[in-house]
Amino acid sequence: MIRGRRYQRRCGVQYPHADFCSVGLGLRPYAIDPAADDPGHQPRPDGRRFRDAAADARESDLDLPFAFAASQVPVGAAMDRFGVRPVSLSLLVGTIFGAVASAFATGPGSFLVGQLMLGIATSGMLMCPMTLAAKQLSPMRFGLWSGAILSIGNIGMLLSSSPLAFVVDRFGWRAGFWISAVGGVAVLLAVFALVPKQPAEHKDDSSPLSQMMEVLRLGLSRPLRGLVALSLVSLAASLVLRGLWGGPWLMEVKGLTRIEAGNQLGLFTLALIVGPVCIGMVDRRLGHRRTVVAATHFASALLLLLLALGAPGYPVSGLFGVAVMPPQYDLVLFVLIGLAVSAQPLLYGMTRQLVDAQSAGKALSAINLSFFLGAALMQSITGAVAALYGLPAVMMFMAAALLAGTVVFLIYTFRAAAIK
Repeated sequence: MIRGRRYQRRCGVQYPHADFCSVGLGLRPYAIDPAADDPGHQPRPDGRRFRDAAADARESDLDLPFAFAASQVPVGAAMDRFGVRPVSLSLLVGTIFGAVASAFATGPGSFLVGQLMLGIATSGMLMCPMTLAAKQLSPMRFGLWSGAILSIGNIGMLLSSSPLAFVVDRFGWRAGFWISAVGGVAVLLAVFALVPKQPAEHKDDSSPLSQMMEVLRLGLSRPLRGLVALSLVSLAASLVLRGLWGGPWLMEVKGLTRIEAGNQLGLFTLALIVGPVCIGMVDRRLGHRRTVVAATHFASALLLLLLALGAPGYPVSGLFGVAVMPPQYDLVLFVLIGLAVSAQPLLYGMTRQLVDAQSAGKALSAINLSFFLGAALMQSITGAVAALYGLPAVMMFMAAALLAGTVVFLIYTFRAAAIK
């Protein structure tokens, strides 16, 4: 009975960490590119205005995602060495300072400092609950719980749709960072009060450098290679679509206002919230994790292709005899994409099946590194694609990337009996 109560407490304290995902990751689209909700109009700290999303995607707005991705390596090693609670509290403090620094930015230099602080500090906010769950739950139960954690974290992305558009219109871009700072303080207090002090159960006393090298080694090892390949494009497609190109697509191609586009992206976000839990339940019922992951990513690629082909002058529009498919068409596809691409948490579960508990933090950090490094690369590459070929080409490029990642995933996991 005592063990059962302790187990429930350990599971229960995941929620404060996941809530912080909503502050750190949910506001990432805004921190990376405030133009997602207002391309071309919002002033920057350096005094210029956003010219277009394609230009910003190729410029300094990559500071936060690259810092975020690079920090996965030391954060993963630190969690295995010191435990989840001290690492999460330290990162929360850094996030608050980063948000405040960004809000006070007066030029490109100070804004860069704030973005780097935010990228480094928020880098472990998804990994903290994931690592805690990985060390306390069986691999099969972890698949469902990882989906629940990501769903709770994705709730924060609702802030970067219509509510954020309203805040930016009414109070300016700095208000978004102040909201993040206040949320960080609230979650810091929740973590301090609810998460018990627990030593690292599988403490690794090797040097920090060797632990960080182990993160990279695990990521490049053959058992995880297929998972890493899919991780590079999976979360990238949803984050870049949601945070960078969804707004310009709906406003420039479909003619919606910023608020109308925000409403559609809000429904897309709702799909991203309920999707991980639904996929986790399907995985637990069917028991064919590899098949579920591959099928949902193939479906996501097809849906992105259909989205692109609904642009003016493209085949789907011509098939229905209209100049351009109506926004309702895009809304249905956005919701379906949000549901289908939500199989990402199963990659965490598959990773946990392939490594022991002592290496769980490092292995999960390797996958997380792939997730957010892929998002940063996708943002940069799609910026060039948009500038050269237009927004429909961006959607087709992301569809091709998802298809390629899924094929590599299937090839490298073909003989992995543990994750069938």
